[in-house]
Amino acid sequence: MTAITDFHVRAADGGEADLGAYAGKVLLVVNVASKCGFTPQYEGLEALHRRYAARGFEVLGFPCNQFGGQEPGSAAEIASFCSLTYDVTFPVFARIEVNGPAADPLYVELKKQAPGFLGTRNIKWNFTKFLVGRDGRVAARYAPTTKPEDIAAEIERLL
Repeated sequence: MTAITDFHVRAADGGEADLGAYAGKVLLVVNVASKCGFTPQYEGLEALHRRYAARGFEVLGFPCNQFGGQEPGSAAEIASFCSLTYDVTFPVFARIEVNGPAADPLYVELKKQAPGFLGTRNIKWNFTKFLVGRDGRVAARYAPTTKPEDIAAEIERLL
């Protein structure tokens, strides 16, 4: 199994970001969107990030426009929305695809390590969450309906 921290992804500025920079940390990887019914979860994600960052926890946001066109903006518009609306300080990367033939390799691996209900590999909607342990492997997958605060006990356990 490949560690999540072995991947390189596109940064919001279009450059390359090495997830190896997060090696040894507990991560919550989330496909996010600005115009989704679950968008208010940004508040809870930011609260988790601020609560646990000093202990080695990071939220990593990956904008995705595959579900109802709910993330149509440019990278600059997405960053502005996150900052101005929810005071997001955790990293938000470039928009990606999470399903289909153009799915980002990171998400191919996340889905492989933690299939969904009945073994499905597809992401069902925005704000699907993957909790990654310090070893870089997926510890749990959470549905979009799972509120960030409901993951706190599991984050505590991994920290």
